[in-house]
Amino acid sequence: MAEKVAKAGVKREEGFLYYIDKQGDVSRAKMARGGKKGGKPEKVSKLGVKKESGYLYFLDKKGDVSRAKMVNA
Repeated sequence: MAEKVAKAGVKREEGFLYYIDKQGDVSRAKMARGGKKGGKPEKVSKLGVKKESGYLYFLDKKGDVSRAKMVNA
């Protein structure tokens, strides 16, 4: 089960990969499609989320930052 960490309200656009970068901010990069190269990452929202080890941080369906406990297999 995921828990919400920060409200960002990011509106997603087609063709971009959204992720939480090393600084804890939301970034996006153009996805590579059909032999075309991807783009350079750009910051979408500066949040400065402090990441804890053992958790996976992601952008949920509402555009907010959430985290889920990782299961070591």
